[in-house]
Amino acid sequence: MKILVLLAEGFEEIEALTVVDYLRRLDINVKTVSMTEDEKTVGAHDIGVIADTLFQNLEDLESYDGLVLPGGLPGATNLRDDERVIDLVQDFNNREKLVAAICAGPIVLEKAGIIAGKDITSYPGFEDQLSSGNYKEDKVVVDGNIITGRGPALAMDFTIEIAKYLLDEQSAEDLKQDILYRFL
Repeated sequence: MKILVLLAEGFEEIEALTVVDYLRRLDINVKTVSMTEDEKTVGAHDIGVIADTLFQNLEDLESYDGLVLPGGLPGATNLRDDERVIDLVQDFNNREKLVAAICAGPIVLEKAGIIAGKDITSYPGFEDQLSSGNYKEDKVVVDGNIITGRGPALAMDFTIEIAKYLLDEQSAEDLKQDILYRFL
């Protein structure tokens, strides 16, 4: 299993790094990708993260099983306004690979034209920018290969759903046990 997590300036740190940490605990190969010209990308709360690679250095995109788009502002709008991201989202969706977005991240999916008639969610207040989707107020929404989540406090639930999708229910349960999820 190989997953991309795209990091644009202003990304929500919790949403990006929770996915990276928890999926790596399940031995999923997660590659963080800077959408800037520098491997260091600064999040919405001024936390610098050194990405595994730059977008322009990615090779063999067909070998990846999915991609994750963190929210955060202006991170989500930076992703939405990057045509490379839109092309990648459309390509992964056309090949029925995982496309996951959390918080403001689903605005990328709207621009890519892949949520028409799909059940989706996002951070409250972005509903009007997701008009082609069937908006839900659930914590995490799964519709086929598309997984969307509400926001930072739900990064764990979002990642658990990604684990279920990529692996299986037992792997997701193992992750929940590992992170002491039952104490929430």
